Amino acid sequence: MLPLVNLAAIVRAAEPDLAGVTDMTAGLKPIDAAERAARLVRAQALMRRNGIGAVLIEPGSSMIYFTGVLWRRSERLTAAIIPVEGEPCIVTPFFEEPSVRETLAVPAEVRVWQEDQNPLAVVAGFLRDRKLAGRPIGIEETARFFAFDGLARALGEAKLVSANPVVRGCRMIKTPAELALMQAATDVTIAAYRWVHPRVEKGMTGSEIGALMTAATRRLGGDAEFSMALIGEASAYPHGSREVHRVADGQVVLMDCGCTVQGYQSDVSRTWVHGTANTAQRKLWEQVAEGQRIAFAAARIGAPAGSVDDAVRAQYAKWGYGPGYKLPGLSHRTGHGIGMDGHEPVNLVHGEVTPLAAGMCFSDEPGIYIPGQYGVRLEDCFYMTADGPRWFSTPPASIDAPV
Repeated sequence: MLPLVNLAAIVRAAEPDLAGVTDMTAGLKPIDAAERAARLVRAQALMRRNGIGAVLIEPGSSMIYFTGVLWRRSERLTAAIIPVEGEPCIVTPFFEEPSVRETLAVPAEVRVWQEDQNPLAVVAGFLRDRKLAGRPIGIEETARFFAFDGLARALGEAKLVSANPVVRGCRMIKTPAELALMQAATDVTIAAYRWVHPRVEKGMTGSEIGALMTAATRRLGGDAEFSMALIGEASAYPHGSREVHRVADGQVVLMDCGCTVQGYQSDVSRTWVHGTANTAQRKLWEQVAEGQRIAFAAARIGAPAGSVDDAVRAQYAKWGYGPGYKLPGLSHRTGHGIGMDGHEPVNLVHGEVTPLAAGMCFSDEPGIYIPGQYGVRLEDCFYMTADGPRWFSTPPASIDAPV
């Protein structure tokens, strides 16, 4: 990794060109009160269907999704409790209440605890007051063990269960408002790629290219999440290596980049060769492009998510890759869910039986990697409609026109 001062110098040198890059996100409609209210209605319907009395959520994307509260996890518990009926409750330290209320976007009760109190006892008190303590309580899957264990102790005989039927049941199905924000994030990333690609020069490192991508993304209105550029042999390893590689003629350049717009993410990968690609590089690129098309065609309403991965892997095996996840070949899943988090349930991976449904969103990234040489990954995300999948970004036409 180059010193930060060097990366800053790279960005400063690009400032004259960035002057013409403008914010693409101005005027976007945010998630509004009606949308959040509908989420709670949906969550409570799923609770009734699954026999769950309430759901406990710690800070993170699910708390933002349901309540708007933008908070951080620490040893001091802040939690949202969504009951099967009525308004949610936010439990937070007494001295944090004013700050928590700043982003609270739904009608909710707020209960506080003092430093010498047990916050899970406060959660249990809310559940008892709502006459829910005797019903199964759902725990959001990322909640920490101390919250699970503390609530179990505070409630005694209460049954704690997975909240996945409720939280996943809501978050996996994106609404038009969510899809619009994901489309905006993708548009920013594609525009940033188009600005960066012609500015990649011989001798640049991956860190320098990434710094340009981050600068362009921010100027275009996105919050840069990651801007990875892998050069040469590093492209054979999906998340790169510690070695510093520099752009040279005939070298593969693989970029994997994404940003957030109003809380919703993009994830796009592009691969090209600096200078002129040789026959083997072109063949590998075309095979990966075909893998993307196979995955897209296999994504049909009602199909198990894992069948998309299986379809790609079957073709790759015919070409001599693998088998399965072995190298040379595709060593990772074909795709992952995406939304407020860059990686969300469920994955396009062998064995995943969740049926595809309208509103689900996935990456499509069936790369092929040859250890010690190079790799190719093309990644575009799509969303499911009643008529099948639709791209957020159009896959590139060729290795010579990657963006």
